Amino acid sequence: MGIAVGLSGVAFGASAVTAGLSVAQACVLSLFAFTGASQFALAGVIAGGGNLLAGTAGALLLGARNSLYGLRMADVLGARGKARFLTAHGVIDETTAVALAQPDEESARRGFLVTFASLYLTWNLTTLLGAVGTSWVADPATLGLDVVGPATFLAILWPRLTGDGPEKGALRLVAGAGAAIALAVTPFTPPGVPVLVASVAVLAVTLRRPR
Repeated sequence: MGIAVGLSGVAFGASAVTAGLSVAQACVLSLFAFTGASQFALAGVIAGGGNLLAGTAGALLLGARNSLYGLRMADVLGARGKARFLTAHGVIDETTAVALAQPDEESARRGFLVTFASLYLTWNLTTLLGAVGTSWVADPATLGLDVVGPATFLAILWPRLTGDGPEKGALRLVAGAGAAIALAVTPFTPPGVPVLVASVAVLAVTLRRPR
């Protein structure tokens, strides 16, 4: 899991440099943000001409879900003292999924640590490789790398939308409503704002669902 997902860092490094970030800025994002969806969102907003404030707000909104994972993972991982800061940095989609799939707490902690270590090292190394490789190209925009961000989001989203069941129906409703809202406000708002406004769809669907 760590190595497979970590290889996507090449795509982030390439898209970040194409968006106008430097190699150093792309690497710092991977080191300290370390949440792929948020990083791609920030690069996408900057590539679209948005300002850093809107991009950061969108990235933080997407990254906030990791705080909810932390509430569930705190007892499982049992980190204490200063170790909690490093452990919290590794609480993301993949590490949480691997840890919670284990049969007991010891295996969960081992799964978390192995996934975190392998993913963190691979993600940061491939970010550097993608950023440096793209920076050597005279005009990275000619490669069409601006499509990497949206394509990655679609790849992440698509498996959640396919199949049957009430949960899938709710997810498809959220996705459709969010897309409609984003398209409606795009002509009137700067880049980065539509994705923030589209999040209202989640609240609307949540409120209309039965208890």
